[in-house]
Amino acid sequence: MVNENEVELHAIRAQGAGGQNVNKVSSAMHLRFDIQASSLPDEVKQRLLALRDQRITQDGVIIIKAQQYRTQESNRLDALARLQALVDSAAAPRRVRRATKPTWASRQKRLEGKSQRSGIKSLRGRVRDAD
Repeated sequence: MVNENEVELHAIRAQGAGGQNVNKVSSAMHLRFDIQASSLPDEVKQRLLALRDQRITQDGVIIIKAQQYRTQESNRLDALARLQALVDSAAAPRRVRRATKPTWASRQKRLEGKSQRSGIKSLRGRVRDAD
């Protein structure tokens, strides 16, 4: 669980059309979470830093912009939920893939498909008279 004391939240103006309040109300939320300075376990920190996610900067800071909802509180909860989902995805260890051999039936199916394709391509040649 991400500690809310380690998260920086700033209210900003949302992008896009908004009507009369667009230039007055800052309803979007900008979340910043420093991975290295957090109280997460070291394994989770390393997995987060290894992720190829555009929301993680070179300095190891997660930046999430939430502006889906009309209220600041809803966007704040959305940003925190998205941060928690990202941390949860890195917290689960990857399953080790064990190499297996293809079955006899799958090899036969593959060879059958290759021979069918070969037959199709052989018919593309020049047409000859049957004299």
